[in-house]
Amino acid sequence: MHAFVAAVATVVLVITGFAWHSVDSLIANIERIGDLGLGGGRDGAVDILLVGVDSRTDAHGNPLTNAERALLHAGDEVGTNTDTVVLVRVPNDGRSATAISLPRDSYVDIPGIGNGKINSAYGTIKETEREKLIEQGVPQAEAERQSTKAGRQALIKTVANLTGITVDHYAEVSLLGFVLITEAVGGVEVCLNNPVDEWMSGADFPAGRQRLDGPQALSFVRQRHNLQRGDLDRIVRQQVFMAQLVGQMLSRKTLANPARLNQLSEAVGRTVVLDEDWDVVAFLQQLQDLSGGQVQFETIPVTDLNGMTSDGESVVRVDPKAVKSYVASLVGEQTEEVSAPPAVNPAAVTVNVLNAGGVAGLAGQVSQALTAKGFQAGRVGNYSGESVTGSRVLAADSADPKAKAVAEALGKLTVVADPSMSPDSVSVVLASDYSGPGSAASSMFDFSGTSTSATPVPPAPPIDAGQNGPKCVN
Repeated sequence: MHAFVAAVATVVLVITGFAWHSVDSLIANIERIGDLGLGGGRDGAVDILLVGVDSRTDAHGNPLTNAERALLHAGDEVGTNTDTVVLVRVPNDGRSATAISLPRDSYVDIPGIGNGKINSAYGTIKETEREKLIEQGVPQAEAERQSTKAGRQALIKTVANLTGITVDHYAEVSLLGFVLITEAVGGVEVCLNNPVDEWMSGADFPAGRQRLDGPQALSFVRQRHNLQRGDLDRIVRQQVFMAQLVGQMLSRKTLANPARLNQLSEAVGRTVVLDEDWDVVAFLQQLQDLSGGQVQFETIPVTDLNGMTSDGESVVRVDPKAVKSYVASLVGEQTEEVSAPPAVNPAAVTVNVLNAGGVAGLAGQVSQALTAKGFQAGRVGNYSGESVTGSRVLAADSADPKAKAVAEALGKLTVVADPSMSPDSVSVVLASDYSGPGSAASSMFDFSGTSTSATPVPPAPPIDAGQNGPKCVN
């Protein structure tokens, strides 16, 4: 959500009558990046991925000062975390905009990694790629540049896979940018239902309406501990803050003074990154009829707020099909019905379970777990083939739907082709790494990716930027 401030701030430069040559100057100072695999607004809307990053450098790679790190409550650890991920849909007529928050802990499919929290896509791919390039002898600065691009590409693909849209443009802003932009507009008013004092985020505020400066605003939108709904309440805070900021900007009440606009220009130039193919001036002209009441903030559907992975990691569970339908509905699209593959009837699948590890009785326990899921028990015993380093499902064809169904039931094991097997055979080989159903660990965790005891999450009403005064929140 932090990044939405930067986009809106640039819009304001136009709406408030800031000279076009000054807008060009502002845009010229923004860091531009290319080759991100972006689309071209072909689905009835311009889709913008806005990312707030917790970085120890500015947009141009310059390290933050000690004073700036202290201002952000930032430690000395090195890394790039996507603190906020927002998809903004702007229909091609430019008369409305919807900013859709994606909870940072959403458990999704990340290309090149598998299932993980959406906020890990950028940083994990970046660091993996950086280490690889350094090992190849690539200079540090070039390795940083290439790996950062790889991280951004991974996040763009992850969001596209989850939402079913093609991202057209990319905007990124650091936490420092959020602070500086808030300062540039003279602070933003918020309202709290109850007083808060939470040391991890630095949030220490009384109840009621109050105006926050940049560092206070950052603490306000970053707090998620001691909130009833955790990250979802944090998102609501971000949304009401942004709604108030956008309304404040679009009403022309705050940025009538050139000194503030210059301060805003400097903040954006230092802390914002945009894709190089984005004609921002043309896009802003498209938005000149936009008003606060036509800017809405929403959140993707969530099915389980308190999900749990097989490693005991807390995650937010989302249903990709529901997310795709919801995102498409925001510009009146209909999602294309994709015929699902034929469902596999477990009762028609006989599974052999073979133990290649050192846990006595494991094969029998896993076979029982499979029969409890409806599969037919086959041979149970020890594995006599070549040594294996990881648990797997064997079938004549790795695309065999029966084998895939078994692999899914056991916690997404890998299916490996074994040409020596008959087309109707499915076997499970258990190595020492197995921790799925039937193992000792399965009594502690659910292995379907997230916990099956879902915490219902009713959808929150949308927040718009045209309301009078800030909405009071937790």
